[in-house]
Amino acid sequence: MPDPTPAPSDKTFIAYELFSGPGTDYPLEPAPFDRDWMDKSHLRFVYRCLPLVIANQSGWILRCPTSFKVYWYGGANKEDVEVRFLGRPDTRILSHFGVGTLTFTIPFLFRTPPGINLWVKGPTNWPKDGIQALEGVVETDWLVSTFTMNWKITRECEWITFEEGEPFCMLVPMPRGVIESMVPKRMSIAADPDASEAYRKWEKSRTGFLQGLTTRDPDALKLGWQKDYFQGKRPDGKGSFDDHQTRLALRPFERAEAPPAPPPPPGEEPGTH
Repeated sequence: MPDPTPAPSDKTFIAYELFSGPGTDYPLEPAPFDRDWMDKSHLRFVYRCLPLVIANQSGWILRCPTSFKVYWYGGANKEDVEVRFLGRPDTRILSHFGVGTLTFTIPFLFRTPPGINLWVKGPTNWPKDGIQALEGVVETDWLVSTFTMNWKITRECEWITFEEGEPFCMLVPMPRGVIESMVPKRMSIAADPDASEAYRKWEKSRTGFLQGLTTRDPDALKLGWQKDYFQGKRPDGKGSFDDHQTRLALRPFERAEAPPAPPPPPGEEPGTH
């Protein structure tokens, strides 16, 4: 029997909807740039950390379809986790595995291009008190079954709330085998004169800048923060990196046109039964 969900070609990332109708959807969208806790930092200085900001956006998120709270009584049985809905009840959010875990049943069958896995994880840089997202890597270029998103409760006997619209899962495509293809080497930086010289210049520049902030040096205060990495430059001004990224632009999931219904077998007309 042929695979009913063949792997797509090129770079198509498909989310097959398994259910339809009111109350069945999990919002699925590109991960946002911002985070509430980052907005609350002084002068929003956390956004100056470009690696953190890029990680915020590196995937697609699923959002809670309803509000609920969860409580772990401390035992290992699935009955030791209680879920109480504050909004519309949703049977896809439940205690399924036990050992203090909360499970979201995801109503999509995902299909990635050949050789591309999905790293299924909690929303990046989105901490949640009392509970920890569990992560997995799934070979979604051939899998014909769904998977779940699970969270491990870390605080016993305390209610933990998930709000409607709150992200609970992040999907990050990753090439299968790329980690294993790496050839790790460890060596003294002195073995690479170019890297050593560049690092020493950066170290000197960084130390001088921090000292300038401490002593209230006008030049350092005017600069405010060092922007070399953000601008894709080295401290000595050399080097310009064309593929340097300061923001990502992930495409949203767009609804594809349904394929036409197959024609009836020869000699059989629709509606004759």
